Amino acid sequence: MLYIYICVWLEQNTSNTPSTSSIFNAISMNSSHGFLKMDIDEDKWVEGMRKSLVEQDEEIGKIPVCIFTVPKILLATDPNSYIPQQVALGPFHHWRPEVYDMQRYKLAAARRTQKYMNVSFERIVDIMKKHDELRIRASYHKLLEMSGDTLVWMMAVDMAFLLEFLMVYSMKQEGQTLTRVTSSMSHLVDATGKKLSHVAILRDLVMLENQIPLFLIKNMLEHQRKESDDKSPGEKLKSMLMGLYHELSPFHEQELADVDIDDCDHILDFLYHMTVPNNKELHIDEVIEIEYEGITEEACDGDQEESFAKPSDLRRFTNYIWKILSKSNAGMIRISKRIIFGRPVILVTKLPWRIISSLPILKLLKEPIEQMFKNFRGEDGQEKSNDESGESKTPKIEEITIPSVTEMAKAGIIFSPVNGGISDISFDVKTFTLYLPVVELDVNTEVYLRNLVAYEACVAAGPLVMARYTELMNGIIDTEEDAKYLRERGIVLNHLKSDKEVADLWNGMSKSVKLTKVPKMDKVVADVNKMYGETWRVKSSKYLKTYVFASWQLLTLLAALFMLFLTTLQAFCSVYVCARVFHQLPEIPGSEGAT
Repeated sequence: MLYIYICVWLEQNTSNTPSTSSIFNAISMNSSHGFLKMDIDEDKWVEGMRKSLVEQDEEIGKIPVCIFTVPKILLATDPNSYIPQQVALGPFHHWRPEVYDMQRYKLAAARRTQKYMNVSFERIVDIMKKHDELRIRASYHKLLEMSGDTLVWMMAVDMAFLLEFLMVYSMKQEGQTLTRVTSSMSHLVDATGKKLSHVAILRDLVMLENQIPLFLIKNMLEHQRKESDDKSPGEKLKSMLMGLYHELSPFHEQELADVDIDDCDHILDFLYHMTVPNNKELHIDEVIEIEYEGITEEACDGDQEESFAKPSDLRRFTNYIWKILSKSNAGMIRISKRIIFGRPVILVTKLPWRIISSLPILKLLKEPIEQMFKNFRGEDGQEKSNDESGESKTPKIEEITIPSVTEMAKAGIIFSPVNGGISDISFDVKTFTLYLPVVELDVNTEVYLRNLVAYEACVAAGPLVMARYTELMNGIIDTEEDAKYLRERGIVLNHLKSDKEVADLWNGMSKSVKLTKVPKMDKVVADVNKMYGETWRVKSSKYLKTYVFASWQLLTLLAALFMLFLTTLQAFCSVYVCARVFHQLPEIPGSEGAT
């Protein structure tokens, strides 16, 4: 605003401003990046640094970070799946105008929660500030630039709203029904979970950047009045989260993992341990390590098409043509090399080639043809297997190499549903049966799976099991027909609008922050690929592609060169009378008797 006022003043007083340029230069220098200064209180900033370096407890410094921001590579794919749209919990999105309108409902929930407390709400906030502020700050990986009072009041009010919302799923888990909801929350909280606002809040609860440490919720439950059921705060909290898990999980496990609520950092962490249980939660004592090899595929077709589309670049064109020829029948290529590049033939064909290439029309084709033969032979006469730089090409996109559902079905592979989780994926080599867990897809599934993958990428030190599962489903589901086939087999329970949305859901989750390998799942993929490659349909298809269709490319080129030779010969004969030359040739002995 100051800059605008100065501009207006200068326009009105141009006659009295001989140093106008110097004023603009001063303003531009002060607004440059080198001199920018954030509007912060320096005294508070120094006090924060002092507390962090001097007064912070060493035990607090050992608390691992558990609430992260979504990696940018995942956030760019679908921001709406990671950024809360209805309600913000915690400090990351609290001040966004789109979600701050829910503050009035949060305060209403806090007033109702206060009625069930054995201490005042303000007393709870004081306890949090005294004992938990540093632990709260340590849980978030970003520096929380807000005062302690602001932070603890924010967390306390958000917890009250969250507890009231989770009460619906606690009652569902215990077989009870929520009969009445307060009028101020009736359009938000729905016992049946069918209202749009309820569904939107449900999605926001599982987002990575929208988490609250569970120890705070557990502490608040400890201050509630004792009820007749005499449950501990941990048991109450676990009952709520189990009901939430049954509402959100797309899998139908018969045996659920026994997750200790004290080992979970927040709601999303609990949901992850329920979906991808570890050995402790599965009560498995021994750990089996399996060595495995990478199962990847190279995807460079896009670059080849892009280079082929440039008509002005003759070298790229010839390189593309010769890459096709190099994949043709190896035996035919060896014969062609001997014919074209043999030393006797080179001596014979060098002079005619100079004559032919001097013709006006064929001058345009001289350079690409010479470059094509040069690329094939190499500078030293040897065939080149790498690119021009001499380095072998590396894959630019790595994903699970596995046929699609329809391709495997045509090859005789059977798909069978199993009521379990990701750990139940298997392949029976005797019956050609691929067992996949039943997955139920609705409007919440994509947000649920995406945030589990994002959280796993931030905290997992070992294999990214959830990310590998999404890559597997992305690999086998390519089209609408693939999704339809799995739906008809009972593996995919589709509550979306169409099978196309199912295919788009899995194909849209192909981005991963890093490559990962999961031994058990990769072994299933390897067994499927091996069995698929040994079927007669696939063998016959590969045979046709290798020995029939691939040869047509070389035959087409030879036919084109032969036609070019005939055209050149015809042009030559039109200038030099070829009939006179042929009549002068000596007759072949015995030809008269043959006639």
